[in-house]
Amino acid sequence: MADSTLGYSQATPDSPPTVTAEEHAAKLKREARPMSNKEKLSAYFTIAAAALGLISDGYQNNLMTMANVVFKDLYPADYTSVVSTRVSNALLVGAVLGQFFVGLVCDRVGRKVALFATTAFIVLGAILATAAHASTPPASFGITGVGVGGEYPAGSTSASEAANEKMPKNRGPVFVMVTNFVLQSVLIFLIVLSAAGDNHLQTVWRVCFGIGILLPLGVFVVRMRMMSTILYRKGAIKHHVPYGLVFKRYWRSLIGTCCAWFLYDFVTFPNGVFSGTIISSVIKDSSIKKTGEWQLLLGTIALPGIFVGAWLCNIIGRRNTLMLGFSGYLVFGLIIGLAYDKITKIVPLFVVFYGLMQSSGNLGPGDMMGLVSVESYPTAIRGTCYGISAALGKVGAAVGTQAFTPIETNLGKKWTFIIAAICGVAGILVTYFFIPDMTGVDLADEDAKFMEYLAANGWEGRVGEDADEQLIVSVEKGSLDEKN
Repeated sequence: MADSTLGYSQATPDSPPTVTAEEHAAKLKREARPMSNKEKLSAYFTIAAAALGLISDGYQNNLMTMANVVFKDLYPADYTSVVSTRVSNALLVGAVLGQFFVGLVCDRVGRKVALFATTAFIVLGAILATAAHASTPPASFGITGVGVGGEYPAGSTSASEAANEKMPKNRGPVFVMVTNFVLQSVLIFLIVLSAAGDNHLQTVWRVCFGIGILLPLGVFVVRMRMMSTILYRKGAIKHHVPYGLVFKRYWRSLIGTCCAWFLYDFVTFPNGVFSGTIISSVIKDSSIKKTGEWQLLLGTIALPGIFVGAWLCNIIGRRNTLMLGFSGYLVFGLIIGLAYDKITKIVPLFVVFYGLMQSSGNLGPGDMMGLVSVESYPTAIRGTCYGISAALGKVGAAVGTQAFTPIETNLGKKWTFIIAAICGVAGILVTYFFIPDMTGVDLADEDAKFMEYLAANGWEGRVGEDADEQLIVSVEKGSLDEKN
């Protein structure tokens, strides 16, 4: 039998839909029909492609940390603070647009189309960035930002659904590892710098951005072997999407994922982009290479948080892991902020505590925000709600980046860390009151409940990816009668 999709007759007082969430779940779950070998292989390709795609995104984002330092040294007249801010904002604005619109494309057009589009934007942006002049890079980084932002809803939704099909009990850890593992772009930068030398900085930054072209090109090859996930093929709603009913059911979750992501990016993005300049400001007789070495240590200390969060998310639950990570902002932000003048005199100690604060961010919101944002919503609107949440996060990043220098100038550098601690408290509260804990819940279960909710509220329509192959399921008097 072809993969069925679900549509609903108009609910009336005389004939209310009586189908239960359990009955729907039995119909939608992957166990209802064994996966073919092609579908099994496609699920692995989907997970692998998400990993490669998001690693390439992380490379582009993190490369800007050292690129800022190089540009300021190499082009002091052209790369002013205004241009530096424009570059950061171009990435962020592009990311916001990519997350929002690609999130819609994911749900309304298809996962595969969205994935190919984001990869194309990243390749084009990386090519233009490699060839850019220091005074005119914002446009190229804006294009890269669209691709980077779009990869979030496109890659993450596909990866979560594929992981749910292949390994539902370990969906959380697998999702975290493929979507949050960061390639140490600073290490590549140092290798290129050592090979080219301090006197060839223009070669260094162009080669580093050029390497960023190769990663997404590899993703293209992997994604050619992909199929849409079974959950999406059965649960997509491409026409007459009931957004009013969606908001009515998921408004609390939307507030939670949007606000928590805003707080996380408000702290982590400026601290990531400006960490190179922060470290260089506390090092005596700093050079680009020495700054890069300390930056590598900082990234190395922050890295274990990813693995710890992936390990904890099944043990203590998504929500508790998220709150634990925000607690790290509170603890380490206060330690650095209140003792800033003393701790910056001991550079290794400062870098260790700075790294621990970033590691806490990786452990909690870094690992969990994507996970809770895909698990809190059903397949039909997963890309859209994920994209909105991630876009609000990038708005937080833009606000944080814009506010970073004024805070540093007017209040003092220690206040950038004290404010991070305050955001940690706010993150704990938002998580506790607004974000549901979906640990161990099959994604198909929420799909089933969503379909029953739509039926109970009188919505009728077609559900499924391919309209030509759809079967409409009429829910009348407790029966499930399939008809073309």
